[in-house]
Amino acid sequence: MNNMRKIISVLILAALLLPLVALAQIEVKECCTLHKTITVEGDTCAEGDVAAPDAAAAADCAGAYCAASADAWGMFCLLNSIYRVTDWVSYILFAFVGVMIIIGAFTIVTAGGSPDKVSSGRNYIVYAIIGLVVAFFARAIPALVKAVIGM
Repeated sequence: MNNMRKIISVLILAALLLPLVALAQIEVKECCTLHKTITVEGDTCAEGDVAAPDAAAAADCAGAYCAASADAWGMFCLLNSIYRVTDWVSYILFAFVGVMIIIGAFTIVTAGGSPDKVSSGRNYIVYAIIGLVVAFFARAIPALVKAVIGM
């Protein structure tokens, strides 16, 4: 059981640090290609558009130029980055939840009538469901950021 806690701790730490490592590898440009349709201060840019301060800066990126105000393009890129990070975190959490439910079910099936193993398997499943709720909240973070910023 102690080894399982260490393994779970390492997996959780890796799931939290992996998006940060991925973000560190991203090349900084004057533009960003949007992965979702985003509305900022009345300007809407569609998925696949390029958000940039002007058309000349957008020439470095492939895709249709989003003709948003020069002040709003940075917000488009910030929200796009938040969407990408929360998407990856939620995908990792969904996969982890699936694995934990399988482990919990396997523990219950192989318990052989032992109440301790049955309760341990049930705990795995309960904590996996809590993780699933956290993953759904990770998908809501961009909407919360937009509400806090006032958009």
